[in-house]
Amino acid sequence: MDIFIYLFFALFSVLNPIGTVPIFVGLTQDDTKKERSRISLWTSIDVFIILMISFFIGQYVLNFFGITITALRITGGIIIASSGFSLLNGRFNKNKGINKKVEQEVQVRNDIALTPLAMPMLAGPGSMSLLIAYYQEHHAPDEIIASSCAILATSIIIYLILRSAHYLSKILGTSGIVAISRIVGFLTIAIGIQYIISSVLSIVRGI
Repeated sequence: MDIFIYLFFALFSVLNPIGTVPIFVGLTQDDTKKERSRISLWTSIDVFIILMISFFIGQYVLNFFGITITALRITGGIIIASSGFSLLNGRFNKNKGINKKVEQEVQVRNDIALTPLAMPMLAGPGSMSLLIAYYQEHHAPDEIIASSCAILATSIIIYLILRSAHYLSKILGTSGIVAISRIVGFLTIAIGIQYIISSVLSIVRGI
């Protein structure tokens, strides 16, 4: 249960679906309610698949390139902390990999669920490195089940938030979304720094 709770909140903080709300609203403002629901569903499914692949196959990628888990944790910590700083400063577009050129391109596409919504807006390098590192330390059968459930729960929450994005945007307003995202950003920075501290301590103990 502890593994489920920790990974769920860690993923939620790193993915920050609340911060995606204003971008989702902007990209789907001309779509029907049914179309928005479909995009929300497929975005959550794509995120689930990407995260599960990162969780189970990421270790083999590390072995192939000869990357140590310590190096990955430090890199992941830096990326996660950087994302947190972007959220704390309110730079949603930059943090989510969205710029004017991308916004113009998605307007002429039929489907935006996979890109840019699922990746890189939600499932980016931070969440991928988090899961790869997490699998290295928690790969017992019961831990894998708990971790998979956490990934599934996060994907479901993403679906619910995106489906309600237009309502949340009206209720919370821009200032409300910014406030929540900055709180999440603060927690994300703490997670990233903790990853770096743990990695440095493991290196010191090994000397």
